Amino acid sequence: MSLTYPSEESMQLPQTPPKLDILRDELSHGRSLRNLARAFDVAFKPTQNGQYRHWDKLRYLEPPEGLSHEHWWFAIKMARSNMAHNLPLTDAERLYFTYAVPDAALEGTHKIDQLASGQISSSEVVTNTSTRNRYLVNSLIEEAITSSQLEGASTSRKVAKDMIRSGRQPRTKSERMILNNYVAMRRIHSLQHEELSPDLICELHRMVTDGTLDDPKDAGRLQTPQDTRVEVLWTRDKHALKLHTPPPAEQLPQRMEAMCKFANGEEPEGFLHPVIRAIVLHFWLAYDHPFADGNGRTARALFYWSMLRQNYWLVEYLTISNILAKAPARYARSFLYVETDERDLTYFILFHLKVILRAIAELNEYLQRKMDEVKKIEALVRNSARFNGRQIALIGHALRHPDASYTARSHGSSHNINQETGRLDLIDLENRGLLVREKIGKENHFFPPGDLPSKLRTV
Repeated sequence: MSLTYPSEESMQLPQTPPKLDILRDELSHGRSLRNLARAFDVAFKPTQNGQYRHWDKLRYLEPPEGLSHEHWWFAIKMARSNMAHNLPLTDAERLYFTYAVPDAALEGTHKIDQLASGQISSSEVVTNTSTRNRYLVNSLIEEAITSSQLEGASTSRKVAKDMIRSGRQPRTKSERMILNNYVAMRRIHSLQHEELSPDLICELHRMVTDGTLDDPKDAGRLQTPQDTRVEVLWTRDKHALKLHTPPPAEQLPQRMEAMCKFANGEEPEGFLHPVIRAIVLHFWLAYDHPFADGNGRTARALFYWSMLRQNYWLVEYLTISNILAKAPARYARSFLYVETDERDLTYFILFHLKVILRAIAELNEYLQRKMDEVKKIEALVRNSARFNGRQIALIGHALRHPDASYTARSHGSSHNINQETGRLDLIDLENRGLLVREKIGKENHFFPPGDLPSKLRTV
């Protein structure tokens, strides 16, 4: 069985770096040994110009004067080994994955600590409860769509958003994938304080794959030795390139138990930055590929769960998959760099830190646009002679509180006018399409329509 990731981008497997034990033998005599000693003097550092480069990139760069690429690479790898930490994740041969924390990782995690946890003061859109909840729904829908598109869903954004908002049932497999993802993301919010278990992972997998698998029995079920093991392929123009063969199925139950211990903070000993833990968890599930399908969506769901569990609350508003979908080849290559360079997970960690920071930047850009939009519309309303001062104040409040409710009594009380004058204000706004009336009990309540900003532009 194989999973294919269709893409317009071309993809090549990175060149595997020279084996260090072979290099050591080749470079440990005569002139090579003298050059190696010089390499340690001038090139003994894990990065070059701040970049944690793979051999596939390094071999095209100019090495320090007098050194071969092999001398240069050997010195770099030795410097990296000095800062490497083992993870409880192993490959099929039980060899440990490692990670390092170069300056770029320290800077990235520090920025995410500042921006994605604790208090936020940058935008009323997020600090205001009603606008926050509305934006959260938008973010969850966007993440559901792009995460599904990464695995082949082809429905347009407009159709998918209309389906989720209207509550209609999905009509295609692609729509079902997107709706499943949305439901799973909503579920993760309620699971963030629970510990991860194999049963919980299987529950999430069932949610993201419900009604989309060739065999419905595969939902929430680990592959077994009797199954044809899934492979990961990259397809373009009907040509397939094998990217990854996951560990044997008989290892999966033990590997999943180890992954849950890691996710819950029981492993490894010592401090592991929470963001790095979430990124490694994403990689781990994707590397093991324990299910027949839906592994990528489940892996990204676990990343969100881990970040929320560790109090990075802003992550709910980020659409990580939107960034990944813009460069799927880079996403795939970040996995391949790890596998081809002696299980060094630093490549994937650094890539994912950039993705998170880019998602935060896009969120901030969006929030700024929304606040600028509100301010422009408010200025238009204030300069209009068609509204009295009380109505202008109400419209400003409604723009910032789209879930607000107004009554003749509350409006009159807010502006120290009698209830009848308040009722006339509200009815006038209703007649212009700027409020919607609903009778609750014996009292009329007025609500802002969902498209209030659009309506105000035409007033």
